[in-house]
Amino acid sequence: MTLRPSLLATLTPLLAAECGAEAAAAGVDAEDLEQAVWLRFLERVAVGGTEPERPADWLRRAVRAEARRARRERARALRFRGEARAETPTPEHSALTAERHRTVRAAVRRTPGHCPRLLTAMLHPGDPSYRDIAGALGISQGSLGPMRSRCLGCLRRMLSAEVPGPGVRGRVP
Repeated sequence: MTLRPSLLATLTPLLAAECGAEAAAAGVDAEDLEQAVWLRFLERVAVGGTEPERPADWLRRAVRAEARRARRERARALRFRGEARAETPTPEHSALTAERHRTVRAAVRRTPGHCPRLLTAMLHPGDPSYRDIAGALGISQGSLGPMRSRCLGCLRRMLSAEVPGPGVRGRVP
């Protein structure tokens, strides 16, 4: 389906104005917001095969929906960044963290079967992909997920008595 050039000519200035009005409050660039709405519009036309009945109204609603989504993502990112920006760790905190890591590594070595190799590969600081891990271990990428799930379940059961569970919002005391 092709779009009518007159529709594009009509909607372009309206979209620019709507995005300009919503972008500052959403904390995004107006051009980024405009691009997201155009993408949504083109997806709708490609999937549905038809233009919206009232394109201008649809466009206004889409701009507001994209702006809300951008605000939620921005708030989530700010919240995460605020949690990640913790104070400089104290020596006690560093010692407890190191002890916790030693306990986990020791439990990983005690897991049965292929689990020690798999979990060690997953704990690698380079953050390897599933493809990398599957290649290094010589197993299919499709079997990696179920095997990972079983190994993590085993590790979780082993560690339940050794390491205290996370506290509020996943933080370890």
